[in-house]
Amino acid sequence: MTAATWLQAWDSHGFHRTGTVEDKAGADWLAKEAGSLGASVSLEPFLLSRIDPISCWVECGGQRIEGVPVFDSPPTPPDGSGGPLAVTHLSPWAVYTPDFQAMRRATDRAGLVIVCLGAEPGLGLLNAEQFREPYGCPAIHVAKLPPAHPERLVSFYRRTMVEAHNVVVTIPGRDRSRKLVVMTPRSSWWQSTSERGGGLVCWLETLRALIAAPPEMDVVMTANSGHELGHLGLDAFLERRPGWDQPDGAIWVHYGANIGAMGGQLSIQSADGPLRDAMRAALTEAGQPPDTMAPETRVPSGETKDIHRMGGRYVTLVGTNRLFHLPQDRWPHALDVPAIERIAAAATAMVRALAG
Repeated sequence: MTAATWLQAWDSHGFHRTGTVEDKAGADWLAKEAGSLGASVSLEPFLLSRIDPISCWVECGGQRIEGVPVFDSPPTPPDGSGGPLAVTHLSPWAVYTPDFQAMRRATDRAGLVIVCLGAEPGLGLLNAEQFREPYGCPAIHVAKLPPAHPERLVSFYRRTMVEAHNVVVTIPGRDRSRKLVVMTPRSSWWQSTSERGGGLVCWLETLRALIAAPPEMDVVMTANSGHELGHLGLDAFLERRPGWDQPDGAIWVHYGANIGAMGGQLSIQSADGPLRDAMRAALTEAGQPPDTMAPETRVPSGETKDIHRMGGRYVTLVGTNRLFHLPQDRWPHALDVPAIERIAAAATAMVRALAG
């Protein structure tokens, strides 16, 4: 299979939100592709209480504007909540700012309307970092509001217990005492084809190379659901493998968001000097050097945030994207396929050298 074929297939599934039918379709598709490369694949399940929106809107000057719940906020009653209602304009990156939770926990309002402030117009949803423990007042996302101040907010949803799945492949090495994890998230709010697609291409190309030439150390490949809901899939992965996020645990290579997004910039994030240098050298050799090198002290915003805080060894590839978290992130216009192919070749070479 080629990168373009994989990316078109991923785009065709629909919205990849955790625990949905489309999320399961993505897991089944990826497992099938990995199996076709010769891998023995496991679907590792985990439970979550999925949010199913019933009614979500805000009324302004007699006009009803449809929205999407903030997935780590409590619901309203079916008939909603009147004032006082607060309005704020936030980008998807706002959840990683130091004052975000304090703003959400403010007690001077009955509801919060978040007007999405992405690089392009639309519903650029915020990740639900506290999905397991909703907090603050009821809150919704909207793409825009009229000048009138909101009068009523409805964010009514139900919860359904469901299974989601991580797609996991274990490639035994000759030295079973050392472990390398190659990880990419595979869930998101929408199709998110450039947000997730480049990482999935890197993951599959790395798997292809490791099947062709078995590594010296154990390599575990995991493509996790639960990304947009506080990294539920990574939590489930680590529950089965305690200690792997510790300094003496596994080495982690993370294929993060927006790899090869059209017009985006690629960054390497790591607190580990040798891993940073190895990834930069591989990308440069492949003709796709990183645009930036994040400071070693920077805490990542994705899954390796959890590894970083536990002192584990990791290196992350992550990019920028004007369509980040927007429904417009679709095949083909959102992707730079030649760049994805070069990045995948470089990441594969780096992992092959690291695994021995």
